[in-house]
Amino acid sequence: MTWVLYTDLDMDLLRAFVTVVDAGGFTAAGTRLGRTQAAMSIRIKRLEDVLGRQVFDRSSRSPLLTPDGELLLSYARQILKLNDETVQRFSEPDSEGELRLGVAEYFVPQHLPVVLSRFTQTYPRVHIQVKVGLNDSLFESLERGELDVVICRTEKPRRGGRVVRRERLLWTAAPDFRSDAASPLPLCMLPPPCVFRSRALAGLESIGRPWRVLYTCESVMGVIAAARAGLGVAVLPESAVTGGLLPLPPEEGYPELGEIELAIFGESQERKRLTSTLVRFIEESLRPLELPRRAG
Repeated sequence: MTWVLYTDLDMDLLRAFVTVVDAGGFTAAGTRLGRTQAAMSIRIKRLEDVLGRQVFDRSSRSPLLTPDGELLLSYARQILKLNDETVQRFSEPDSEGELRLGVAEYFVPQHLPVVLSRFTQTYPRVHIQVKVGLNDSLFESLERGELDVVICRTEKPRRGGRVVRRERLLWTAAPDFRSDAASPLPLCMLPPPCVFRSRALAGLESIGRPWRVLYTCESVMGVIAAARAGLGVAVLPESAVTGGLLPLPPEEGYPELGEIELAIFGESQERKRLTSTLVRFIEESLRPLELPRRAG
């Protein structure tokens, strides 16, 4: 019989590595994990010793991944995700019930279906009904008692929501989109009232750039489809920028649009256990959305 010796990776070291990448530095990562910058450096060095590979380029002031580090990051995220889901599943074995969830159409559309699918696998006794729509429609359903909780954009007239995510608004267009600064900028937009629309038009007015709304649709996905087809520019939250669209840089004359806040509404005491479990799962799943920078 041939015995194979395996090296076990330390979860603490993997978590330190991923946190340095997500936080953008050793000091910021240490703050998140309650460790000093020196302690984080020691953990990364121990991880590199175990692997026999260098994961960060030490010649840069900011932590840039080496090719080996980029490869490790993919594995590390999968290992930590499985570890955290296992611990979470057994620490809350009695999570069960039904939850009618309303979600804004622009809330991480590429990622949310996968996250919810994983949630139902982790918590098979929690049954979720999901309704996707725009803010006003979701609030009306919540007020009629057709939904238990809603995750959507916060608005000043409505208070009481718990903020779960902040995102930048971006100007986006198809890769081959071209616009003459002297001609009206063609826009693909949701109908008013819409904060994406109002901020975009106010921004263009502030710099004196002419514009025209070429395409209006009540669906965010319809606006995305029109922009991908090259009809014009669309203003979207950063997580809604799908394949076939690129952010347009400020240096090309597009004003900053600020951030939006996404919050959860309708949390009640009797459903707080279910909603907090779901929201925490979503938050943890979406945390590593930013792409890491690679050395070289």
